[in-house]
Amino acid sequence: MALDGIVKGLLDQMAANPQPKLWDLPPAQGRELYRAMAAALEPPGLAIGKIENTAMPGPGGGEIKLRVYTPVAGGGAALPCLVYFHGGGWVIGDLDTHDALCRTLANETGARVVSVDYRLAPEHKFPAAADDAYAAVKWVEQNGSKLGIDANRIAVAGDSAGGNLSAVVALMAKQKGGPRIVFQLLIYPVTQARANTKSMNDFAEGYFLEKKTMEWFFDQYLDANTDLNDPRVSPLAAADLSGLPRAYVVTAGFDPLKDEGKAFADKLNHAGVAAVYVDYPGMVHGFFNMSGVVPTAREAIADAASAMRKAFEG
Repeated sequence: MALDGIVKGLLDQMAANPQPKLWDLPPAQGRELYRAMAAALEPPGLAIGKIENTAMPGPGGGEIKLRVYTPVAGGGAALPCLVYFHGGGWVIGDLDTHDALCRTLANETGARVVSVDYRLAPEHKFPAAADDAYAAVKWVEQNGSKLGIDANRIAVAGDSAGGNLSAVVALMAKQKGGPRIVFQLLIYPVTQARANTKSMNDFAEGYFLEKKTMEWFFDQYLDANTDLNDPRVSPLAAADLSGLPRAYVVTAGFDPLKDEGKAFADKLNHAGVAAVYVDYPGMVHGFFNMSGVVPTAREAIADAASAMRKAFEG
């Protein structure tokens, strides 16, 4: 299938007005570039019932900032909870770059969404992000009554590196005996460090996320001696995926990460986990954050939210 026409127009526009490559910038400048791009592609001012900025003690000694979204139709009852981890290669991205997506997910799922501002590399290398992500879900469970959530209905979700963290948290929760997670939404997740798949090479350049960018992300996130098959880095390498929460795995047809996302969905199903795999053939990496300009993104978010609502309903 060909590229979606609107997406092709965006890529052509980017090619005609090239920005500096992330690997040529200090991380701080890369983060500013990503914030500007997110602001241009996501819809501004989406309605939301309530937003609360708070914080929790982090495993690294500092605080982890959290943003809690209550849906428009939230009411006063205890709601299910979606803990969201933003994408950005563990290096860029923050609460603001994914604000519109979190607002939409809260309204579409009827859940309170807790967005997590986990520590970023290279200032904080692996396993800092994974440790923060797990600690955040544990904190949400322990503070359910204060947050107004039903601690028996917690889901995790994230895009790209955030999808990686969601899968990692589900594995850690299984290993550690909790918290209980009922659903994982994995949006074009990173599942294998430094993967050399067909899609990684077929779409290495010119499709928003590039192979060289992924290599740079891993250079920032991992030490030279990190085991690339540690499941906290590469959930696809985990020996046993049985007993994990049901999953909804999304990939994009022109994404370097497509093959590893599909491979993880397949491995979940082979392990007896109910995993739905959905590919959007004409899309590129990052399209969930393009809902301000790409209609398919809005449809994909609605479909994923519908699957999550069903999981919350049991």
